[in-house]
Amino acid sequence: MGEEHENEEEIHDVIPISGMYENWFLDYASYVILERAVPAINDGLKPVQRRILHAMKEMDDGRYNKVANIIGSAMQYHPHGDASIGDAIVNLGQKDLLIDTQGNWGDVRTGDSAAAARYIEARLSKFALEVIFNPQTTEWQLSYDGRKKEPVTFPVKFPLLLAQGVEGIAVGLSTKMLPHNFCEILEGCIATLKGKKVNLFPDFLTGGKIDVTDYNDGKRGGKVRVRATIEEVDKSTLAIRDIPYGTTTTSLIESIVKANDKGKIKIKQVIDNTAKDIEILVNLASGTSPDITMDALYAFTDCEVSISPNACVIINDKPHFIGITEILKQSVDQTVDLLRQELEIEKAELKEKIFFSDLLRIFINEGMYKNPEYENSGDLQKCYEVLSELFKPFYDHFYREITNEDFKRLIDKPLSSITRFDTSKVDAQIKELQDKIAQVDHNLDNLTEFAISYYQNLLDKYGKGRERKTEITNFDTINVNIVAANNAKLYVNRQDGFVGYGLKKDEFVTECSDIDDIIAFTKDGKCVVTRIQDKTFVGKDILHVGVFKKNDERMVYNMAYVDAKSGNSYVKRFQVLSVTRDREYDLTKGGKGKVHYFTANPNGEAEIVTVSLTQASKARKKVFDFDFSELEIKGRGAGGNILTKYPVRKIVLKEEGKSTLGGVDIWYDPTVGRLNREERGELLGNFMSEDQVVAFYKDGSYETTSFELTNHYDFNSLMGIYKLEEDTSFNAIHYDGESKNYFVKRFIIETNTPNKKFSFVTEARSSKLMFISKGIDTDVEVTYKDGRKHEKKKLDLMNLIDIKGWKAIGNKFPVQQVISVDLIKEEKNEPKQPEVDLDEIKNTIKSEVEEEENQLGLFGEKKE
Repeated sequence: MGEEHENEEEIHDVIPISGMYENWFLDYASYVILERAVPAINDGLKPVQRRILHAMKEMDDGRYNKVANIIGSAMQYHPHGDASIGDAIVNLGQKDLLIDTQGNWGDVRTGDSAAAARYIEARLSKFALEVIFNPQTTEWQLSYDGRKKEPVTFPVKFPLLLAQGVEGIAVGLSTKMLPHNFCEILEGCIATLKGKKVNLFPDFLTGGKIDVTDYNDGKRGGKVRVRATIEEVDKSTLAIRDIPYGTTTTSLIESIVKANDKGKIKIKQVIDNTAKDIEILVNLASGTSPDITMDALYAFTDCEVSISPNACVIINDKPHFIGITEILKQSVDQTVDLLRQELEIEKAELKEKIFFSDLLRIFINEGMYKNPEYENSGDLQKCYEVLSELFKPFYDHFYREITNEDFKRLIDKPLSSITRFDTSKVDAQIKELQDKIAQVDHNLDNLTEFAISYYQNLLDKYGKGRERKTEITNFDTINVNIVAANNAKLYVNRQDGFVGYGLKKDEFVTECSDIDDIIAFTKDGKCVVTRIQDKTFVGKDILHVGVFKKNDERMVYNMAYVDAKSGNSYVKRFQVLSVTRDREYDLTKGGKGKVHYFTANPNGEAEIVTVSLTQASKARKKVFDFDFSELEIKGRGAGGNILTKYPVRKIVLKEEGKSTLGGVDIWYDPTVGRLNREERGELLGNFMSEDQVVAFYKDGSYETTSFELTNHYDFNSLMGIYKLEEDTSFNAIHYDGESKNYFVKRFIIETNTPNKKFSFVTEARSSKLMFISKGIDTDVEVTYKDGRKHEKKKLDLMNLIDIKGWKAIGNKFPVQQVISVDLIKEEKNEPKQPEVDLDEIKNTIKSEVEEEENQLGLFGEKKE
């Protein structure tokens, strides 16, 4: 029985393999999350980074150390080999915040790697020494082998996590926090302490532009779009000045070449001139629009990237997903607590200094060192007992009990220092220490103001040169179908019903992109939209095929068809705005209809056609004309109007039509520098196909352009943008850099070369445009400097000068030292409506009705 019982206990102690794997996996996952991939919220550092900084602090003597030596020291604390430590040091050094570097540390912009660890050097930055380390407030633990102590976390008094950013992949979760601007973080800390709302957005060393509309405070589910800064050098060259975060010049150029090889963009050459500053020149193919190519670079290359942040941090040994604002708040709370601890430690140290100075002063002034019992006490313990008795009358003078250690310090004082003791000097020192304690007490009582002062001091000391590098702006949504280069050709086999770019032996339709949608209409009155492919069947007897543009309100289709059921012929004008791809739509009344006539009109044209009926029809008039402009434009499902009830032999074009849609309303959105038709920004006017836009710039130049929605305008240098109308004058106030005077001029645009800038001010380097307005908008308010005062004056520019040539310098402006010019917009005073008396109106109507009834008979006949 005993043996059986022992065997049962052994069986119970056995752990199945599945359980062992489960435990091992959980242990491993926990280790990776806590010890490798995810940073702690306390100091914003991963363990390897913390151990590197700790090793560097132990080695710190103010001079640079070889990175190879730093790696060796860090290996005492980090059990993962030299390669991971070396990579982590380089990563920290490239962020240019905690480590001062010397040598070739690589370049995050180009992707160049750092030199070998034995060649490069590093030391802790002054900023790191100030905000990270304090042994008195650090919690310590044993290193992995138990030989040394290392910090659990550093007592960091700054949101390092937000400044540096972090990325890590653990088991089952990941973290990705983007770096934020140093100065804005400190300003955010100050605002948090003042109880104000804080909005922090990412900032990157690589510069570029960022759209933070969907940032969502850095939480899961948010995203940012980052773009390179692209400038138009001339009509055949684009220059990339900054690159998006997470890319390099090499990867960016590779993505451009790849997009060109796929036919998405058309370029001649890409030249990398990056040295101190980034410069990538993109030479365009002849006949290529720089504006469309710029959009295509954003749409098809790494010139625009989308980044999804995911703020995951370790709080109390557990991963938490929180927002950037909460991380900032917790860092501020921790900083305030650390500052309180440091003040209390400083106060205790000051009190100890006063305590011993008082102790020493009494010891000397009372002549205790000359006391016979003290001098003849013999051993150390006897000295302690004698001094304890001598100090009894003074115990109430001290804030704490006097210990043997304190007596030991008195005993160890050399006689020479006692004989040279200066009471007045010690009193002055005690007074100074008491003043310091009073200041510490004041700081403790006003801890929030002290913390604000601390952050402001960091901003003043280290903020210079750390201004925002990434421009925050709003990005427009690029329609990839519009900006994609025409890298394919569309062909059609009308009889068999096939379309595609592989039918090279059949009829050529148009150039297109390989991402376009195709719309096709067949003779039986069916319509289908499909993605372009090598060869696609859309239906036999194709009448029309073309590139489909979703929600294109300008494209109007005119059609005449016979209804199979009634035999009547119908005409209709319709649009196809939005459809389900590869779904067949019937444009007739159903059944087996047949199309007599069909046209596609890209600007809503309405032609006149001649309709010929069959000879056997009973109609008296067998040939007549029909004008499609008589029809309203409706949806594709509308049946249309009856053209004739008689059989139709044929319908042919008689007269080309004109557009019935009128012009297009165009707006300018100053936040993105683009035109639009969605009513964003300022309405420029209603544009017909021949109309143009004129844009005026701060350097005193203007250019005329089309109203294509793909046009780019530099909104930072734009002074005004208008619809260009015939004989419309413009009013300008400009500064002449040569004569140092301000001038006013009124002129008409006389040049007609589009997309070319013309300067209408003098060519002196400092000449500039101060004000521009259109037509009768001539009333302005000028703010100018008169001595030390700022004065304002209202002027009508029409009274100052007549219209002259666009090259004329104009008349000297009545006031100089102009600060700003503002247009005075005329308020429209609508005529006041007279007050209405409803009772009077009712009585008048009643009287008129009664009078009318008296004049009519019983059946409405008028009385004789």
